[in-house]
Amino acid sequence: MVARVITVAPIGFDGFMVEVESDASKSLPSLQIVGLGNKAIDEAKERVRSAITNSLLEFPKKRITINLAPAELPKDGAHYDLPIAMAILCISGQLHQKELDGAVFAGELALDGSLRPIKGAINITQLAKQAGYKRIFLPLSNVQQASLIDGIEIFGVSSVKQLFLHLKKESILEAYSPDPTIDKPADKLNHPILDDIKGQEQAKRALVIAAAGHHNILLAGTPGAGKTMLAKALANLLPDLTPSEQIAVTKIYSLAGKIDGEIIQKRPFRSPHHTTSPIAIVGGGIHPKPGEISLAHTGVLFLDEFPEYPRSTLETLRQPLEDKKIDVSRANSHVTYPADFMLVATMNPCPCGYFGDKTKECSCTSNQIIAYQKRLSGPLMDRIDLIVNVSRVPNEALLVADSLINNQHLTASDSIKRAFIAQKERYKSSIIYNASLSNSDIKKYAPLSDDAKSLLLKAADSLKLSARSYFKIIKIARTIADLAGEKDISTGHISEALQYRK
Repeated sequence: MVARVITVAPIGFDGFMVEVESDASKSLPSLQIVGLGNKAIDEAKERVRSAITNSLLEFPKKRITINLAPAELPKDGAHYDLPIAMAILCISGQLHQKELDGAVFAGELALDGSLRPIKGAINITQLAKQAGYKRIFLPLSNVQQASLIDGIEIFGVSSVKQLFLHLKKESILEAYSPDPTIDKPADKLNHPILDDIKGQEQAKRALVIAAAGHHNILLAGTPGAGKTMLAKALANLLPDLTPSEQIAVTKIYSLAGKIDGEIIQKRPFRSPHHTTSPIAIVGGGIHPKPGEISLAHTGVLFLDEFPEYPRSTLETLRQPLEDKKIDVSRANSHVTYPADFMLVATMNPCPCGYFGDKTKECSCTSNQIIAYQKRLSGPLMDRIDLIVNVSRVPNEALLVADSLINNQHLTASDSIKRAFIAQKERYKSSIIYNASLSNSDIKKYAPLSDDAKSLLLKAADSLKLSARSYFKIIKIARTIADLAGEKDISTGHISEALQYRK
């Protein structure tokens, strides 16, 4: 007789179903785990043995072999503890196979038999549902996160003993049911709002356009002009996560080990330092984990002092900026993570920062200025939708009394929400934002009038725009039209979009 228990191997953003097989034979007592498991799985032998014994259950005095199938699939993590324990209890006759059928098990065991939270609980639950399973047993700390997945019964388990009694129908567990009164709307991040920023009306307008269409934006200007403050204000302009986005972001953070059983309710705002390694930015490692670009999925990746990042690090952004995902390939694995983020970057015009400033003279040579600006390659700059020059605000304007109503921020937030709704109703597909339109989608969803097309063609010739920049202007114009509540793209929308291709 062979006992079989089902679990999941989360690999990358997805994963595979795994069958935990158990067999017992008369020989010297031992426990052997095969099936390409890592060190954490090999150490499960001692955790499982102690957990079963301390739960007042019997650990069989036989030669037990555990196989994790498919055997050629690399397996990592401590969540295999619980299915291994269930398979041992079944092979010893304490549980019957029919009591385990139709369910998925995952959880890390403590030596006393209690269950600890695991990484990737939401991924495991989603894969279990997709495979057609109706029940899943997880550590109690993970059930709230897993409850984002509908259509599957989720049971929170605190110990092996509690699960055993439930399967024997001696003490029935209730499936987790979220309390709608607990789920509160996400609080806004502790970042400035538009009304906190004095002046900079063009930059504020560009921020609103970027937030409404999910466009990448670069803010260039002298030190102290307010570039960083503008970038951080963007975080509070973005609407709340949709249910599908909430699942995707929570999956990524769970896989990265950033959370245990929590649910991500705010749009990510990631701000890695310029000394961060390329692997930390794009993801990777021996067991590839999500990097900063994936942790910023559906949110903002803020790179302050853009040219200070190593050239190699910046060039790794080119592919994910275009494809909205990142493929991480290593010798023994290949995983794909989503990376649909807004790039928000700031830069000074030169090493000293005062080139072009009206009040302070620049101390850099022309060669230094050219070398500094050439740190950003043409192909990378071509992937940035809006480029805005931010000038210093006069000191007397900084002392103007604040308004307590926050009219500017509230007006901008309302127009962004309307633009989001317009995009959702227009596309009704995997396309969510105007920035995600392909060239063929532009012809379908963003047709230009003859006058608008004529203006764009003249501008493209005079500015020597690339094909990518040409289409980006149309996408920006589509967003500007959405903000204005207009269905058609006019010459005015094209004219404003051209202002941001400096």
